Amino acid sequence: MADNYLERKMEEYRSGKTQQRVVKRTPSGAKPGTINIKFPSRRVFITGGAKGIGRAIVEAFRNADCKVAFCDKDSKAGTATAQATGAQFYPVDVTDANSLDLCVERVIKAWGDIDVIVNNVGVGNFVPLTESSIDDFDKVLATNLRPIFITSRRLAIHRQSLSEQPKYGRIINICSTRYKMSEPGTEGYAASKGGVDALTHSLMASLAPLHITVNAISPGWIENYNYATLTDADHLQHPSQRVGKPEDIARMCLFIAHPDNDFINGENIVIDGGMTRKMIYVD
Repeated sequence: MADNYLERKMEEYRSGKTQQRVVKRTPSGAKPGTINIKFPSRRVFITGGAKGIGRAIVEAFRNADCKVAFCDKDSKAGTATAQATGAQFYPVDVTDANSLDLCVERVIKAWGDIDVIVNNVGVGNFVPLTESSIDDFDKVLATNLRPIFITSRRLAIHRQSLSEQPKYGRIINICSTRYKMSEPGTEGYAASKGGVDALTHSLMASLAPLHITVNAISPGWIENYNYATLTDADHLQHPSQRVGKPEDIARMCLFIAHPDNDFINGENIVIDGGMTRKMIYVD
């Protein structure tokens, strides 16, 4: 019986009656269950790219085959990130407005243009209100808020000088969920992040004629360095059942920067594992 089966199959094969297995494809030509994303190489500038979320953003764009430059005041960490990723590092303290402006101008001159700016740099300085000085408050704003104006203004000046306007541009500002929720002793940080939120939609309106979209990302708890030391309670308080990682923010930067996503504009996208949507009462 087995021999007859094999003979029949051989006859079917010889006569061409055997059916070829056809792999089904989606309308785009991809295999079912897969998504093909083509991310063209872009010229990307990132502030505060040496460590933490900034480094994850540098790595994400470099892995997408983009040309990346970043600035940071931490020369040691910046050099290490540049060596590890192949990105260009500029040692700059963003509170020095002139130095940051010149840095962006240098990058534009070297590349001819910048396609994507990620304004990531930020500091916390959480101290009780009565122990915080006016200079402390000003320094937080000079670090977290003013650089967004400087980098965006420099890109706008350059774009306006061009005889033909590029049809693509992205500015992504790293905000925080603290732009709308606070703890004691966070006045400078909260004010700066509230400013980031407002500046984002203001820049969106101003830069629309230059085909540059402007959006913000508001991270919640993103653990940059000690993820393995977090407790179950740390993770399980989040509706997503985990604390965030820098890569969660970097992936959103790539998504916003994709050429097809130009209809996302003036938004502040919260990435916090659901925490700001969670209703909490004290028992």
